Amino acid sequence: MSTELRRDLRQLIDRICGDYPDAYWREVDAERRYPEEFVDALTGTGCLGALVPETYGGLGLGIGDASVILEGINANGGNAGPVHAQLYTMGSLLRHGSEEQKERYLPSIASGELRLQAFGVTEPSAGTDTTSIRTTATRTDDGYVVNGQKVFISRVQHSDLMLLLARTTPQESAAKKSDGISLFLIDLREAEGVDLRPIRTMVNHETNEVFFDNVHIPADSLIGEEGRGFRYVLDGMNAERILIAAECIGDGRWFVRRAAQYGSERVVFDRPIGQNQGVQFPIAKAHVHVEAADLMRWRACDLFDEGEACGAEANMAKLLAADASWEAANAALQTHGGYGFAAEYDIERKFRETRLYQVAPVSTNLILSYIGQHVLKMPRSF
Repeated sequence: MSTELRRDLRQLIDRICGDYPDAYWREVDAERRYPEEFVDALTGTGCLGALVPETYGGLGLGIGDASVILEGINANGGNAGPVHAQLYTMGSLLRHGSEEQKERYLPSIASGELRLQAFGVTEPSAGTDTTSIRTTATRTDDGYVVNGQKVFISRVQHSDLMLLLARTTPQESAAKKSDGISLFLIDLREAEGVDLRPIRTMVNHETNEVFFDNVHIPADSLIGEEGRGFRYVLDGMNAERILIAAECIGDGRWFVRRAAQYGSERVVFDRPIGQNQGVQFPIAKAHVHVEAADLMRWRACDLFDEGEACGAEANMAKLLAADASWEAANAALQTHGGYGFAAEYDIERKFRETRLYQVAPVSTNLILSYIGQHVLKMPRSF
């Protein structure tokens, strides 16, 4: 858990984040803009190619190493959301793409020359029921024609490439609901007929609706075998959940640190408010839960890096970390009182950011249903 490499990574992230303090993130949030300067600085270190093998120009690190990068950004008061997809989204390409596709794209993704930040899965009518997506990719002589709509697609306006999940076989003609869905890597710089419509949300997450109107894509956009895309997406979810758990750990530690500091310094009725157990204990309890969640994060990381099954651990890590960061956020807001709602203290910004992880990239309820069915062997709930 504390290798020299990981210590170096933590120091590197601390150093970069030192150039982008609270005021920077506060301004980016207020203007609802993408943190280009921070992303460029991080890209220059090679950190966003952490999980790309050295063969393709990446750092060839493990998921545990990569998790340190995202944790560190959030622990410094930043937001890893604008960059995290560059780390793990390429996993589908790495594991299931052709050698030609990997050689064409991975070196540029590793260097940051190409941004693969967008992942087109969620649809308005399907939500988390991915097998019910309606976006279609119809075969033509020279490729596919894509029609449909995606929603809550983050960072697409700042991404060169997009992974897109679409039906190539109608659901009624597929043997199973999960069959007939294919995964494509689309070059957004060349695709015509893609309409992006920003959605303003409570979090500065650069989120969009995306409409595809007869978008022609070449045949070599297909990743792996036609009709097996749903399996490819599932294959990458453990990495995503582990890395999001690390972000939540970073958030939780930031909240605990800020709450403890404020509680120690803020004097009311001639005594620091943190001297009162009603203030002190919720912060201490949040700290305990953040650290406990971190242990499951490292358990999931170790299993993943050893190539072992880690679905249960990845899901539990994400659930525990999201709950712990949200508990810490509430403790920090309560400790700060009215000042917690003031933008200049940054609590309300981080409060909004960490709340997202109760819902995305997978809701805590879906994690509980996974544990109930696959770990406890209870009847399927949906």
